Amino acid sequence: MKKITLPAVFSLCALSCALVLSPSVRASGFLAVEENASGLGVAYAGAAASADNAGTLYYNPAGLTRLPGVQLSVGLVGAQSRYEFDDDGSVGLAGGEGGQAGRWRGLPHLYASWAVNADLSLGMGISSPYSLDMEYDDDWLGRNTGVSARFSSLNINPALAYRVSDRVSVGLGLNYQQIRLKTTLNAMRNSDTDSAWGWNVGALFTLSPEMRLGLAYRSGMDYRLEANAALQAFPGVDGRGRFRTPGIYSLSVWQQVSERWEAMGDISWADWERVDGYDHGSWRLSWGAAYAYNERWKSKFGIAYDRSPVRTAERSVLLPDAHRLWLAIGGQYRFGKYATLDFGYAYQRAREARMDRAQGAGLRLKGSYDASGHVIGVQYNQGF
Repeated sequence: MKKITLPAVFSLCALSCALVLSPSVRASGFLAVEENASGLGVAYAGAAASADNAGTLYYNPAGLTRLPGVQLSVGLVGAQSRYEFDDDGSVGLAGGEGGQAGRWRGLPHLYASWAVNADLSLGMGISSPYSLDMEYDDDWLGRNTGVSARFSSLNINPALAYRVSDRVSVGLGLNYQQIRLKTTLNAMRNSDTDSAWGWNVGALFTLSPEMRLGLAYRSGMDYRLEANAALQAFPGVDGRGRFRTPGIYSLSVWQQVSERWEAMGDISWADWERVDGYDHGSWRLSWGAAYAYNERWKSKFGIAYDRSPVRTAERSVLLPDAHRLWLAIGGQYRFGKYATLDFGYAYQRAREARMDRAQGAGLRLKGSYDASGHVIGVQYNQGF
């Protein structure tokens, strides 16, 4: 096995930071679950328990103890969310219905791990956990409430994991995260950036050689943005410019059902109640399976349900989110003992999202959104 030093791997991660600054993806609310491409084919079921490449660092750092030697995972996820508004009795507003407001985004990610010894592992991850890209046509009738929003983030996540016993591993990560928000409200445009620190923690339980259970938590973070009307049009930014992100709890299971079949499941909870303007948390339930045709080829499929934290009374034209169903397929090709290529695709279909909001004296925006999305991804994993 070829030897690579830890500084060399972490230097590669640092050089890749610039790639992650490009626009990115979203899931429930503006929270993106698509932090690697290897889990896309199973709709990210079992993400905190699979621990089959360095991307486990984001979902559960304890999974690093299952990775031998030095591991490197690099990939790209692309997504298009489609939001089309259908006017249904708006009052006092002139203009069009805004067209297709969603945009394609790209999310690169890079993770590295190093097994220092049989019990201790270190890792580094670079990803983009929060993002959104919305823009309506210029004559959009709801332009007094919002015309466009671009929200991107960069997260740098060093982590360590320790094998307590043959059955239990624990992990802890530190997160430095920068966000950038740019909004347009009628003719008013503004943007701002801020950074914050957070943490993530996890535990991995090997219940048997064929079954693992993962528990993980990722903390929310607090930001301070410029307090102006354009930025405050974005959901979650309060009157003082304070902006918070939710904490995320995850429970995952992975099982080797037979020689060829794997099954995995996941339930996650995001405490959106801590975010200004949200009265509800949200949960995500997913199930997936993988089938190994032979030593090189593996197919994947999965289904998930994202329950949105957004209700009709809270729904914003800059975040017309709703509950959505995921249908995913994918696969993996193994080049040899130490290299694999993962790829996947998911179709998302959202429930009808109703909009009924006052926009001033005698003005009301009323209608519904037809929303759907496509997610594609590819990831290369290399061991040394």
